[in-house]
Amino acid sequence: MPVLKPALKLALKPALKPDTRPTSGPAVFHSFYNRLVRRPALSVAASALLALAGCATQPPHQPSTSNATTSLTTQTNRAWHGRFAVQYVDQYGRPNNAYGNFDMREADSTVTLQLRNPLGQTMAIVTSSPAQATLELPNRQPLTADNVSTLMRQALGFALPVEGLRYWLQPSVAPTSHAYTKADPQDPSRLAQIEQDGWTIDYMAYADAPATGVKRLNLTRDNPPLAIKLVLDQ
Repeated sequence: MPVLKPALKLALKPALKPDTRPTSGPAVFHSFYNRLVRRPALSVAASALLALAGCATQPPHQPSTSNATTSLTTQTNRAWHGRFAVQYVDQYGRPNNAYGNFDMREADSTVTLQLRNPLGQTMAIVTSSPAQATLELPNRQPLTADNVSTLMRQALGFALPVEGLRYWLQPSVAPTSHAYTKADPQDPSRLAQIEQDGWTIDYMAYADAPATGVKRLNLTRDNPPLAIKLVLDQ
């Protein structure tokens, strides 16, 4: 277990008013996800959303196992904005959920992920680089560790696969390990599924022309149990 320590030279996030509305339970999760798919979540924050940098989909192979390093694009700066819904089991074995909006940016080897609640208030900012991972929470000292998943799990109760997402959102497999890919039977040029690093990534929808890229995807893992639904705003 990495030792958490205060990060230097990082500004604290302002204190946020807690959201007192019910945020747990299957009914709340499914109700939110229905709204998630049908329309963008409303935000009372008057901040501008990041524009998406569209990424061309990579032509997949037939179902196979490979590290697929040649499928990665040479682009090193990307950005995604969308909405997330997470179902997870907390440290006491109780089912729980979280949902809101996210912004994810990739600049060379550094990935920054910002999570916000449905009101637009910052829940966490995660920065992952080869040197270290940093987690910033509202009104708390920033935390650092070698592993971003450990930071998120300890602070939020769940961990998003930040390092894998930077590739899976393209969509492509990560070059760090072997993966199983499955093409969409209705459009073989598109990926339907990736299995990698204990995760199953199902591509539920792609953007309508003239836009390109992934629109909706589901990520699941068995150990520990975790289900993530993402909707990307084009």
